Amino acid sequence: MSFPERPYAAVSGFASAYFDLYATAARAVSPQALDQAAALLMACYREGNWLYVCGNGGSAAIANHMYCDHVKSVRTDTSLTPRMMSLSANVEMMSALANDISYAEVFAYQIEALAKPGDVVMTISSSGNSENVVRAIAAAQARGLKTIALTGFQGGRTATMADVNIHVPVDNYGIVEDLHQSIMHILAQAIRAAEMPADLVSVRTF
Repeated sequence: MSFPERPYAAVSGFASAYFDLYATAARAVSPQALDQAAALLMACYREGNWLYVCGNGGSAAIANHMYCDHVKSVRTDTSLTPRMMSLSANVEMMSALANDISYAEVFAYQIEALAKPGDVVMTISSSGNSENVVRAIAAAQARGLKTIALTGFQGGRTATMADVNIHVPVDNYGIVEDLHQSIMHILAQAIRAAEMPADLVSVRTF
């Protein structure tokens, strides 16, 4: 699904087409992949292991936002105490690694230094081909860690490398990133709802 294919006379017309394609792409996201990703995260959180998440640009912002929603929100009203780190958040570390080694190594190096058996690595990349997220998946799998890739466009290399690929089949960065953000929220809220007392779900704010 490609968008846009022509200019629009009014922003409202562009918005209408954008939202229509967003809805179509959302319906195309694999339910099985969502369930598999949630299962990996639930096991990770229950066992006290760490989730490491990374991405570039807008995907870095989603990774950083995920830290808030999973560490803070998932814990609320549940017995879970998620341990998570965004590998995109530390400018000092990223710039040092990029300057002294290579930008392609900024995530893999951190995984090699920090990750232990039982941890999970999630990459967020619209193309799925950014070299540093590809190397992050490879570094994780070399250590026997489970991996989740959020992808768009044609999926790229991480789509075939990861244990679970949540793919948004559309060729537009805005829609892919919007849906990746939605998926991040869905995973957080669904896990929280599943782990909290059932009678609290309808009376709490999500």
